[in-house]
Parts: sequence; C-alpha cells; structure tokens
Amino acid sequence: MTTRKALALRHVHFEDLGSFAGPLRAAGFEIEYRDVGDEDYLSFDPLEPDLVIVLGGPIGVYEDEAYPFVAEEIALLQARLAGDRPTLGICLGAQLIARALGARVYASGLKEIGFSPLSLTAAGQASPLRHLADVAVLHWHGDTYDLPAGADLLASTPQTVQQAFARGKTLLALQFHPEAEAGPAFERWLVGHACELAAAGLSVPGLRADARRLGPRLEAAAASLIVEWLENIDG
Repeated sequence: MTTRKALALRHVHFEDLGSFAGPLRAAGFEIEYRDVGDEDYLSFDPLEPDLVIVLGGPIGVYEDEAYPFVAEEIALLQARLAGDRPTLGICLGAQLIARALGARVYASGLKEIGFSPLSLTAAGQASPLRHLADVAVLHWHGDTYDLPAGADLLASTPQTVQQAFARGKTLLALQFHPEAEAGPAFERWLVGHACELAAAGLSVPGLRADARRLGPRLEAAAASLIVEWLENIDG
C-alpha cells in the first residue's frame, strides 16, 4: 500500500485524532501533527498533503485579533478548498472551514456539552454519517455557523442546526466530536476544559460515566464513518 500523508492541525494537545488515528493508518496514511505555536505550524504547501484534518480548540473563529494565526489558517484553507483537496474539519476545524467558504461563524448563546444523538438529514443518511444513526456522539461547543453556499447539511440537534456539512466527496465538516476517545484518555478533556465545565455547571462525574457507558459504541461507529469517507475520497 502506498503511504500517503495526513496532516493534522492541532490547537490543544488533548484534542487529537483520537479514535480516527487507527483507521487512518490502516488506510495507508502517515500522520503528521502540526501544533499551533510551532514555527512550522502553517509552513506547508496547502495543496501538498493528501489529507488535511483541522482539529478542535476552545477559541472562536471571530477572535482573530487575539489569535492572529486564525486568519492565516483560514487563508490556507481557502487555498486548499479552492483546489478541491481532501479536507476534514472537527469542531473549531468545521467552523474554520465554514469561514473559509464565506459563511458567518458566531457564538450560539448556549453550551452544548455532553453525549446525545444526531438527527440526520436525507443527505446525511446517504453519507458516511449514516453509521452514527442513533449513536450518542460527544458535543463540546458554544459557537455555530451558517451553512456555506454549495454545501449539504448532514446533521442537526435540537440545540444546533449546523452539526455537519459536506461539499462533494472531498470535504467533510463535523461540529461534534466523533473522534474523542471515551476511555481513560477522556480524562484529558475533563481536565483541559475544567474551567468551562465549572462555569457551565456541568457534572464531571456524570460526563465521565456517560463516556464509559456510551464510548465503545461511538468509537465503533466513528471508525466505520472515517473508513467509508476515506474510501469515498479515493473514488
């Protein structure tokens, strides 16, 4: 199998590829992380990697004055998407992709944190997201976005209309976190977001228990999702 490069843009260390890493390697991808703050974070040809994955983080796309790299990341994504190169965005990554496609990204006024299922659109049911039907996925966000022009809405929740969108076979944007490992590694999420959880009045033991109970099914469904999507981008 020919080795291909999957370049992952990581904004906080514990929000990594998680359960997606194994299927990516099995599909022949060599994974390279670029971490925000590193000198070489965005110093690559945006069209060169076989796959770019933009991961999550606790900042807003509209906070580009406080975090100047946001504008640079959006510009890189605009160049990559203009070339129709395979790109996957998760949470903040989905929001950055939406902004790169000209859509508005903004605070939703609510915190959607915890495990709950998605409602799939007809397009979602015909996509790799079909593997997540009736599966409780992890939500962890307070921002949302408008659906970019030319994109297909794939999933919603009662709290957030925009939970996933696609454009053709090469672009998938997920507002939620199917990749989050719900075993021992989930503790990193709880510690890393301790201030946000306390401010929202959420139960850390409750989230931990939900992760243990719901995590195995989510991990299996997420693996099926990413495997099918990777097969589609090769088609």
